[in-house]
Amino acid sequence: MKRVSFFFWVLVLIVSVVGVSWWFVSLGTSGSHLRSLYATQPENWPQPTLDAGVELNELGALPPMPSVDDGLADLGKHLFFDPRLSKSGQISCASCHDPQLAWADGRRFAFGHDRAQGNRNTMSLFNIGLFNEFFWDGRVSGLAKQALVPIENPIEMNAKLSEVLEKLNATAFYQKTFQTVFPQEPHITSEMLGQALAGFEMTIRSRKTRFDRFVEGGYKQLSDQEIQGLHLFRTKGRCLNCHSGALFSDQKYHNTGLSYFGRKYQDLGRYEATQLEADKGKFKTPSLRNITLSGPYMHNGLFPHLRGVLNMYNHGMTVNKKLKPGEPAVTSLIKPLKLTRKELEALESFLEAISSESSGYVSPPNF
Repeated sequence: MKRVSFFFWVLVLIVSVVGVSWWFVSLGTSGSHLRSLYATQPENWPQPTLDAGVELNELGALPPMPSVDDGLADLGKHLFFDPRLSKSGQISCASCHDPQLAWADGRRFAFGHDRAQGNRNTMSLFNIGLFNEFFWDGRVSGLAKQALVPIENPIEMNAKLSEVLEKLNATAFYQKTFQTVFPQEPHITSEMLGQALAGFEMTIRSRKTRFDRFVEGGYKQLSDQEIQGLHLFRTKGRCLNCHSGALFSDQKYHNTGLSYFGRKYQDLGRYEATQLEADKGKFKTPSLRNITLSGPYMHNGLFPHLRGVLNMYNHGMTVNKKLKPGEPAVTSLIKPLKLTRKELEALESFLEAISSESSGYVSPPNF
């Protein structure tokens, strides 16, 4: 009897210790406890989980956008919506970057000239003026140069720049407006066209989110679940390794294992721009701002819903797959996360908190 009693009390002790330990773990990650840790400026937040070699670039509110002359931006807006920039006269920049679709198109792949389909998902233009390099492979530096590339792309607008400039120079509205903005130039040039388009694109800025108001001191803007998601984003979820800073992007290139190497839909990403072996399969880290408005996701639009993206990262993407000869390895920054269903829900709720309620309506100009 004493022997049974002894084992009974040992069992009680074990259960008690486990229960207390679970309580402390739960307390450390619960939203109510985390609120006290995050209800302060970001520099005072808990230490994040970062891999070796990754510099901390803490999350925060967007910095001011570089100022743009109103006349230049208004001219760029007319050009952005003008189908005369395409060979068919039916496609404008806004055809793929629709302001009502978060400045993207809501498709897995965009349609261009003669309904030709591209092989990459249309990136949103939100806050594009704060980026250094453009397109999924970063093949262009400089916003004014980027703005001209789709015009001559055969599966996008398929126009010759010289012919577009000829049309613009023959249009009274553009003759007058370009002369006002560029008074020293007698004729419209490609450089002026690029500057005007870039001027407008620099005004495309995401609206302030609840996360921004939280960072600015409105500590009731986020729910306990969203604060837990913020904590997971910075720690167990390992998101801050790549999605950092005010843009939620390190503006670097990583191979997440979705290059379809050796298969029908192969896309080697940055390698196609640099021809460097080390760049095979790498794509630019997209901004997560307004992420809930700009699906589908990834460079190939593979995931129609955010939960699919989170599930793939939670399983470590394809890090356990046996590589084919010559196939690039997935970045070491990706590891299986072992997030629970509740943690995935919290992480997704935080992503909703860094998204605006809408992309905002921009009225197209009259032609």
